[in-house]
Amino acid sequence: MKFARELNGAELAGVRFVPIRFTPTASIFKGKACHGVYILVTDRDALNAVDVGVTLALTLQRHFPNDFALEKVGRLLQHETTINAIQAGNSLAEIKKLWADDLEDFKKRRERFMIYQSR
Repeated sequence: MKFARELNGAELAGVRFVPIRFTPTASIFKGKACHGVYILVTDRDALNAVDVGVTLALTLQRHFPNDFALEKVGRLLQHETTINAIQAGNSLAEIKKLWADDLEDFKKRRERFMIYQSR
């Protein structure tokens, strides 16, 4: 419950986190009672999946630094600076500033390839 409460406290648009308890039937946790969160999308247009992912990583790293495999997130992100910032416990806003300029450059470069208007 504490985990869900903290995630909901981030007040991310378009998503809520509901505490759950489950027992996996496969994986390394097979047969063990586990606690987690159910991610409930409340507004897919408002949802920023990157914010959700980084917030999950920050919260998991803060609460379970010895058990959370942050290096696996690194394989997905491919941005070592962000991984280091998550490990250091930087805020979501601080982390987003790390790639704000690159994001704007990307948006400008992609514009000529957009064939549909974005919402």
